[in-house]
Amino acid sequence: MQVILVIAFTIIVLVLLFTSRSYAEIPVLMITFGSAALLNMGANFIFGTISFVSNSVTVVLQLALAIDYAIILLHRFTEERAQLGEDRTACIAALAYSIPAISSSSLTTISGLAAMMFMQFGLGFDMGLVLIKAICFSMLSVFTLMPGLLMLFSNAIQKTKHRSFVPHINKWGKLVVKLRYIGVPVFALLLVAGFLFSQNCPYVYGYSKLVTTKQNENQIAERRVNETFGSQNIVALLVPKGDYASEKALLNRLEQYDEVDYAMGLSNIEALDGYTLTDKLIPRPFAEMTDMDYEIVELLYTAYAAKDDELGQAVSGVDTYAVPLMDMFLFLYDQVDEGFVTLDDETQSQVEDLYAALTDGQSQMMGEEYSRTVLNLNLPEEGEETFAFLQTIHQEAERYYPADQIFLVGDSTSDYDLSTSFERDNIPISVLSVVFVILVLLFTFQSVGLPILLICVIQGSIWINFSFPTLLDQPIFFMGYLVVTSIQMGANIDYAIVISSRYSEMKELMPPQEAIIKALDLAFPTVLTSGTILTSAAYLIGKLSSEPAIVGIGENLSRGTLISMILVMFILPQILLLGDKIVERTRFNIKVPEVSRGASGTVYVNGRIRGKVNGLVDATVHGVIRGDVSAVLDTGSITPEREKAERKEGEYESE
Repeated sequence: MQVILVIAFTIIVLVLLFTSRSYAEIPVLMITFGSAALLNMGANFIFGTISFVSNSVTVVLQLALAIDYAIILLHRFTEERAQLGEDRTACIAALAYSIPAISSSSLTTISGLAAMMFMQFGLGFDMGLVLIKAICFSMLSVFTLMPGLLMLFSNAIQKTKHRSFVPHINKWGKLVVKLRYIGVPVFALLLVAGFLFSQNCPYVYGYSKLVTTKQNENQIAERRVNETFGSQNIVALLVPKGDYASEKALLNRLEQYDEVDYAMGLSNIEALDGYTLTDKLIPRPFAEMTDMDYEIVELLYTAYAAKDDELGQAVSGVDTYAVPLMDMFLFLYDQVDEGFVTLDDETQSQVEDLYAALTDGQSQMMGEEYSRTVLNLNLPEEGEETFAFLQTIHQEAERYYPADQIFLVGDSTSDYDLSTSFERDNIPISVLSVVFVILVLLFTFQSVGLPILLICVIQGSIWINFSFPTLLDQPIFFMGYLVVTSIQMGANIDYAIVISSRYSEMKELMPPQEAIIKALDLAFPTVLTSGTILTSAAYLIGKLSSEPAIVGIGENLSRGTLISMILVMFILPQILLLGDKIVERTRFNIKVPEVSRGASGTVYVNGRIRGKVNGLVDATVHGVIRGDVSAVLDTGSITPEREKAERKEGEYESE
C-alpha cells in the first residue's frame, strides 16, 4: 500500500498540473490533502482497532473522494479575487459560498458510506466509520487550514498562472444535445440489461477462486502446494464428547457419501490388532494385545472400575467388564508411572509409544466438552453443491446429538455464513444508499423529479459496472460489491450534482439547449479532475495489492467511476433536457426566515442583496454604495465604513 500511495500521489500531482490554473495551487491542495490524511490516520486510535482493509484503502480513497472540496474553495477564491482584488475579502467570500456547497456535496458521500455501516458483516461498519471520519477531516482541513494556505500562497498563485490545459468541450455538448433522442432510449435498454446481468453476478465468499495480478509469498507457496499435491477441503465437526458409539455410527454414515474423501475421529482411528481407540475391550483381549498376565489385567480392570464408581459391576463379573481401549491404555500408563504396575521392557516401550500417540490424538480430537471429527470433502471450497452438503452433514449429526450442540467449522462453512450474511445485507444496503442520497438531493435541489433522474444515472452506472463480472465470468468477492456500491453511489453522484447545478444556473440566463452545453463546459474540469484521480487510485489498488478483498474493491471502483464519468457527461445532459418539465413541475420551496440588514452612509457591499438602495435593487453587488441601505442579504456581507475602519485599525494595532 505504501507503493500504491506513492504512485497515487504522483498521479494526483500530474492530474492537478493538467487541470490547475496556477502551479502554486498544487502545494496548497497537497498540503490540505496530506493534513487531512494524517489527521484521519492518527484519529483511528479512538476505535481501538480497525480492519487492515480499512487502513489500506482509506488514505487513497480519501484523497480521491475529498478532492472536490478543495477544488470548489480554490476556484471560488480565484473568482472572488478577480472581482474584489483583495485576498482577505476574497477568501472570506469564497469560504462563505463554499461551506454550504461542500457540506451539501459531502452529505451525499457520507450517506452512501453510512449505508455500509448497516452491514451484518463487521468490515462494512468498520470501513464506513473510518471513511466517514476521513470525509469529516477533509472538510475540517478545507474549512480551517486551506483558507490560511490560500492567503500565504496568494501572491505565488498570481505569479505562476498558466494557460488552461483543459480544453473547452462545446462541440461535445452540441453533439450530446443532437443525440438526446438516441442516447436516452439506448441508456434505458442498457439500464434494463445492466440490472438483469448484475443480478447474476458470480459472487464468491472465499479466496480460493480469486486470482490477483500481484501475489505475495504465501499465495505463491499455496499455489505450488496445490499444483503438486492437489487441493483439500477440510471441515471439522464438533459434537459432545463421551458417546463413542454415536460418534462411530456417525462416522460410518458420513463415509458412505461420495462427497466425503475420508472422515477421521477418535472412534475410527485404529490402535492395535484392528481395534480402534474407542472400542470397548474386556480383560482377555486387552491382555493378549499387551502381552500382560491375565491376573494383572483383571486387577487393573478392577482398579479402573473402582475409580469410576463401577466396582460393583466389575466384582459381579470382571471378565465381561468392558472399557474403551483408549481409556484403559491411559489408566495403565498412570499406574505404571506411579509404580503400582511393573512391565517388562518390551511391553513398557510399547505402552509408552502408544501413550504418546494417544495423548497427541486426544489433544487434537477431544476438548473439555466436545469431540472433533475431521472430514476431507471431494467438493470445492464453495458453491451450491458444497453449501447443500454442509446441511446434509448437520442433518446426519442430528440423528445422534442435539442440534444446538453440533458445530461445523472450516473454510466452506465460513463461506456459507458469509453468503447468508450477504443475502441479508445486499438489498438493505442498496436501498439505504439510494434513500439516503435521495433525501439529501431532495432538500438540496428542492425538487422531487431531479433527484430521481440523477439516481437513475448513477444507479444505472452501478448495474452496468457489475454486469462485467457476469459477462466475463469473472468471480467477484462479495464484499467488493457492497463497498463499491455504497462508495459509487455516494461519491459519483457529486459529478451529477455539479452538472445539474451548473445547468440550473445557466438556464436562467439562456435557452435550455445552450445552458446544458455551457454547463457541460463549466463542469468538465471538476469531473475530469476528481474522476481521473479516483479512477487511477482505485486502478492502482486493484493491480498492485495482493490482498483479494482489497483488489476487488479497487478493480470495481475504478471501472464504476469511469462508467459514471461517461454517463454523466453524455446521458445525464440528455436526461436533464428531456426531463426538464418534470423537474420544474415537481419543485417546491422551503421558506427560510429573512433577516433585513440596514446601514447608512458609505457602505461596502459584497454579495447578493434585495431591497431598497436609493431605489429597488436585486442584484449581485461588489462595490461601494454611498447612501442608505435597507435590504435582505442572501449571501455575502454588508459592512458600514466605520466598522471597516475600526477593523483595519485593530489589525494595525495587532501588528
